[in-house]
Amino acid sequence: MRSKSAKPSENLLDELQAALSHGTVARRVETLRRVTDLFINNAVDYSDEHIRLYDDVFQCLVEQIETSAKALLAERLAPVGAAPPKIIRTLALDDIIDVAGPVLSKSERLDEATLLEIARSKSQAHLKAISLRRVLSDALTDVLVARGNDEVVQSTVGNPGARFSEKSLVDLVTRAERDDDLATCIGLRPDLPRHHYLKLVAKASLSVRRKLEAANPQLASEVSSVVQEAAQRIRAAAMTKQTEMARALVKSLHEDGRLNEFQVATFAEQGKFDETNAGLAALAGVSVESAENMMIESRTEGVMILAKVAGMSWSSVRAIIAMREKLSGGSQTDVLTLRDTYEALRSSTAQQVLRFQRMQQSTTPAA
Repeated sequence: MRSKSAKPSENLLDELQAALSHGTVARRVETLRRVTDLFINNAVDYSDEHIRLYDDVFQCLVEQIETSAKALLAERLAPVGAAPPKIIRTLALDDIIDVAGPVLSKSERLDEATLLEIARSKSQAHLKAISLRRVLSDALTDVLVARGNDEVVQSTVGNPGARFSEKSLVDLVTRAERDDDLATCIGLRPDLPRHHYLKLVAKASLSVRRKLEAANPQLASEVSSVVQEAAQRIRAAAMTKQTEMARALVKSLHEDGRLNEFQVATFAEQGKFDETNAGLAALAGVSVESAENMMIESRTEGVMILAKVAGMSWSSVRAIIAMREKLSGGSQTDVLTLRDTYEALRSSTAQQVLRFQRMQQSTTPAA
């Protein structure tokens, strides 16, 4: 049964009619305040029909009133889950951020289509307000990352309820190469895929090394060792449950004799970085850490060396290279040139390169 208080009083209805027909701005504002009070105090009791009625009333009352009154209405309606949807949309579309902001950041009544419309067309202040929402879909974060300034992007990345598409993650990691604060913010996200985290760390490590070596050129070799060990600790800390499961799966396949280049190529075609890396390491007879170092570096020679040692055909190598380019967002390489390079690479040469790398790693002094 509906609460009796859910029905506006006759006095308020008379006041509303007077305010809408020939009332002053001040009278409209006072009536708006009273209607808002009545709605909020009894919102849980209203039927859809009542909410539609209030929606029409709010729409009429907000015409020709001052910004401060509309901003106050937005603040009061934004947290209400059953707020009338049309007035919420009207407030959200307002060009003045004091009016739109509370609704954009808090209202659960705003639909995704309206949020996307605003994100694609309104100001950076509007984007910042959207970035503060409790939940952000990857469709919304795509727009925020693409259109947003540094403040908007930082706010979006710092939102634990934000989801990111692969494309946005690639853009963010690239953008972080010139923004230490953003790099830190991205790196702290627990849902950041491992391959993006490792690329982020690799770039940051290079930046740290250059700064330290410039400040202390006489300690360049020591700095290099310190940075390398720090990167190894960070890499170990970045190990996720998903990575552990992927490596365990590949280890099981390898021990059972079921791991082959076709399986590794299939992992690559499915975009499974951890499985591909672990499979390539197993077939090449190197540690997953060594393979990972070669997989995340910008040049493709490391991958081709591993694949050549593993005895892979070019079609499998091409699948792995394509996966790396897709995950890193890098430009596509000349496939024909790479094929010629791979086919010209001797297995003995690849083996020698790996032996040299192992020797370097074993002789690296501890920090």
